[in-house]
Amino acid sequence: MSGGARGEKAPKEKTGGGRRKAVLLAAAAVLLLGGGGAGAWLGGLLPWPAPWPGAAAPAEAKAAPPVFVEVPDIIANLNTAARRQTFIKLRAKLEVEGPAQAAALQASMPRLLDIFTTYLRETRPEELRGSAGTHRLREEMMARANVAASPCG
Repeated sequence: MSGGARGEKAPKEKTGGGRRKAVLLAAAAVLLLGGGGAGAWLGGLLPWPAPWPGAAAPAEAKAAPPVFVEVPDIIANLNTAARRQTFIKLRAKLEVEGPAQAAALQASMPRLLDIFTTYLRETRPEELRGSAGTHRLREEMMARANVAASPCG
């Protein structure tokens, strides 16, 4: 005999599963769009404050063109354990926002050269190999230039 003959009911299938999936998909879409928007804003792709349609954009002050300050060539010996010395020659230009910052950087040039030379003397040749080494050197030099050019440096 079948289960229906004894008066037993067959178990009902849940119908709320489709609605639950739709709610989860909608929540995931909202999170994805919100995360993408936040990433675009933090990445500088979206302006802040974002003007709404019909609103006048605030007048931006004209920024002065960047000024490039040339750093005198630096020749330093690298940190090696070998008997043969290895030298590096650094030629650089630093970009600043305007003539006032260029003058301040020129005034702190001796401190900048000292910081650069000290860093280069402690660098090992294997740290400079490849594009990753060049990128790391650039980042380290920029960080040191910011320290040397700071007013309380």
